[in-house]
Amino acid sequence: MAAAVVPALKHWRTTLGRAEKFVSPVYSTHDCNLRSRWWTCWFRVELTIPEAWVGQEVHFRWESDGEGMVWRDGEPVQGLTKEGEKTSYVLTERLGEGDPRSLTLYVEVACSGLLGAGKGTMIAAPDPEKMFQVSRAELALFHQDVHKLLVDLELLLGMAKGLGEDNQRSFQALYTANQIVNVYDPAQPETFLMAQDLASKFFGQRGGESQHTIHAMGHCHIDTAWLWPFKETVRKCARSWVTAVQLMERNPEFIFVCSQAQQLEWVKNQYPGLYSRLQEFACRGQFVPVGGTWVEMDGNLPSGEAMVRQFLQGQNFFLQEFGKMCSEFWLPDSFGYSAQLPQIMRSCGIRHFLTQKLSWNLVNSFPHHTFFWEGLDGSCVLAHFPPGDSYGMEGSVEEVLKTVARNRDKGRTNHSAFLFGFGDGGGGPTQTMVDRLKRLYNTDGLPRVQLSSPGQLFSALESDSGQLCTWVGELFLELHNGTYTTHAQIKKGNRECERILHDVELLSSLALVRSAQFLYPAAQLQDLWRLLLLNQFHDVVTGSCIQLVAEEAMCHYEDIRSHGNALLNAAAAALCAGEPGPEGLLIVNTLPWKRTEVLALPRPGGTHSLALVTVPSMGYAPAPALTSLQPLLPQQPVFVVRETDGSVTLDNGIIRVRLDPTGRLTSLVLVASNREAIAEGAVGNQFVLFDDVPLYWDAWDVMDYHLETRKPVLGQAGTLAVGTEGGVRGSAWFLLQISPNSRLSQEVVLDVGCPYVRFHTEVHWHEDHKFLKVEFPARVRSPQATYEVQFGHLQRPTHQNTSWDWARFEVWAHRWMDLSEHGFGLALLNDCKYGASVRGSVLSLSLLRAPKAPDATADMGRHEFTYALMPHKGSFQDAGVIQAAYSLNFPLLALPTPGRVPMATWSAFSVSSPAVVLETVKQAESTPQGRTLVLRLYEAHGSHVDCWLHTSLPVQEAVLCDLLERRDPAGHLPFRDARLKLTFSPFQVQSLLVVLQAPLN
Repeated sequence: MAAAVVPALKHWRTTLGRAEKFVSPVYSTHDCNLRSRWWTCWFRVELTIPEAWVGQEVHFRWESDGEGMVWRDGEPVQGLTKEGEKTSYVLTERLGEGDPRSLTLYVEVACSGLLGAGKGTMIAAPDPEKMFQVSRAELALFHQDVHKLLVDLELLLGMAKGLGEDNQRSFQALYTANQIVNVYDPAQPETFLMAQDLASKFFGQRGGESQHTIHAMGHCHIDTAWLWPFKETVRKCARSWVTAVQLMERNPEFIFVCSQAQQLEWVKNQYPGLYSRLQEFACRGQFVPVGGTWVEMDGNLPSGEAMVRQFLQGQNFFLQEFGKMCSEFWLPDSFGYSAQLPQIMRSCGIRHFLTQKLSWNLVNSFPHHTFFWEGLDGSCVLAHFPPGDSYGMEGSVEEVLKTVARNRDKGRTNHSAFLFGFGDGGGGPTQTMVDRLKRLYNTDGLPRVQLSSPGQLFSALESDSGQLCTWVGELFLELHNGTYTTHAQIKKGNRECERILHDVELLSSLALVRSAQFLYPAAQLQDLWRLLLLNQFHDVVTGSCIQLVAEEAMCHYEDIRSHGNALLNAAAAALCAGEPGPEGLLIVNTLPWKRTEVLALPRPGGTHSLALVTVPSMGYAPAPALTSLQPLLPQQPVFVVRETDGSVTLDNGIIRVRLDPTGRLTSLVLVASNREAIAEGAVGNQFVLFDDVPLYWDAWDVMDYHLETRKPVLGQAGTLAVGTEGGVRGSAWFLLQISPNSRLSQEVVLDVGCPYVRFHTEVHWHEDHKFLKVEFPARVRSPQATYEVQFGHLQRPTHQNTSWDWARFEVWAHRWMDLSEHGFGLALLNDCKYGASVRGSVLSLSLLRAPKAPDATADMGRHEFTYALMPHKGSFQDAGVIQAAYSLNFPLLALPTPGRVPMATWSAFSVSSPAVVLETVKQAESTPQGRTLVLRLYEAHGSHVDCWLHTSLPVQEAVLCDLLERRDPAGHLPFRDARLKLTFSPFQVQSLLVVLQAPLN
């Protein structure tokens, strides 16, 4: 009897190196070893399969620099991308005797890679000279047994390295790999079985009951536009999802999750055959729509109403197309998350939230991976961050171990997500990834891995959630702060179009009441909203996209403006139908409070005249006649005084503004109390320039060290001049040379009765890596400042006590921010800016950046914007800062009417409490031809309040509903004396369905 062969004692490192070399292409070189911008090129491929290949698996192999897709019999069948490790298409898993030997395929190849076509680096502007090559087109046999053996060896090596030299299981994995190398001979196929038996024995050894469970889900993050245009995303979706279909067919246990209704609609329209397959697999539970939104939008900049519409459009699409709504909000790659998102989610039928982006924090590590997230109003959702800190895992042992090791909630929960598949530019999972994860199902030494779904994951997390912690407030990303400012024209288009759609919906709703002939433009409004929602994708509204995408976004905004203004005029005409009165202008107030403001009215000959007009809440008034443009003013008129030193003072009896000869603000006094708002010895309206050179993410980041490069922009004395000389309006203007290449002009405007001074600004901006801000040092001391967010506001520190405080050196806000001490404060309002900060007592508004990647032209050119400064007595809530910021952003409308203008004023809605804002009036989605309106209100002060909603509309019924406009069975509201009562808690959003009676006329 022969003596048993005793394995030689081997050094761990050399054994590991031997196994690594064995699985590399250097060792196995036999044929069974398988390892101009935006144009589309088509290749016709004629194939003849050798007769000798009968009974074997045959692949078509293709490698090209550009992404590709195989078409067969008129349908897409396989995505191809070298970067995404998809370089072959399975022609047949077993060639039969009767199968055809000749066939024709078509390969569609894009002139762009998985991540665009940047010149030199990924985020550089696209290279117009970039060449793309096809490097491989061939038939090949695929040996599944070799493939499986290579996967096993790879996993064994991963365990040997990942578990380390002091771990028993590590040595077992390494020695098993070594034994496989010993027995396997590529020239002798029968040795495969011996090698596979060794591997199966090892992987068949099970883990214990306490092992952490990893829920592995196929995932393919596809940016709706980023380093490629929107139209290329449509093809990326097709390439990625047709590959996922192939995987679902071959692996019944494989589950693929997919977000973004917009992308699914594109595929539905352009690849109907593929879309039908996706619906089939959705019925089987393998294709799982997630997210509930139209796109994966930015989590900071869209308004509260726009966020609601993301869910309204998305959830309705998923329900219509796939039979059910999503129960989880899926936003893995956005640059921070508003504190109002939990309330919006809950009211849209969503209880769970998944992201991983906070793992990108530059300063502080977020303390949890699984926790309850409590929003501004107290709403809670169960949040989960995959502990592997990625949405593009590949199924390696290293990633599996990292998922467990980095989990910050060990002991509180024993489940976590594992999202695998190439992402950002699409691609998605591969068969190799699936094979790795299936092999690791329940192996001793590793966590348990199961191919799972979001529903299974969150059910497991919920069942064991008793020990979870709660995070209260916003999820602030300590990175990508520059996206609050980059591409100012996109930011301006976003704010303007949010306003236009708000106004169109309100006027169209009122026209529906006033005219029996008026048809609410539901289809047109849906199209315009979807354009706006598309632009709110997290790499578009943020400005972190290539020039071509920015240009497309600006075209979308122009479409919304032009069509929206046409709809406004049509609604105004319907509002006036049949009314007595002269022809002329209708002055419309789209806000829920009475307003008296100065308005520039168009007059014959193309001129304009200033008039002080009063318009009731959410209603209209006729324009004043030519003879009554300057009535006796109910308040003190504006006085404008030019001093001998060249300074100018503007005074309307509410505030007094003093500008030095260069246009800087030397004094801002609240007249009634004679309280100075500008810090002693300082000047406001000070433009400052910073060097702005991020470490890498040019359009995304502004680094804290930019603050060390502050340079005040100094003007030249004598440039300040009086503009409008007083009465209903007074103004002064000046010019400022920012640099040799950039200049600024500004008109400082004060209107009669207005509590704030406006700064109308025009900038011609031609800079390279510079950051322009404007500063206002306040005579106010407070450890925190207040910033408007969606449906409310929150406080952030003005100091740098901790690293968490310092990391907020640049933050975002919507229409206003405020710095207040007891009894007095100073608010800074704006009409299209988002970047801001308050450091100490200095309020700073971020105006313009000049990044050069991925768009070298970002922000270059002419800009117009307005900001305003409002000193106030008492709290900003009681002083009306919120209403003032709305008024700045929603100017009174002077709409021409084709017929007669009503002689009397009319108001549709008003609210009894200034703490409650009636944000939205629209037609209900479920009644496109009906007479049901949706009203959305929110509590804006942060208080418990009862209020009355008054209306002149003929209300038949009023009932509470959620944000998806589904009735609350217990939400009936009594309607008496043209009003109904509502009760709010702090920052609560409430929606009402209001059923109208027959039209008045």
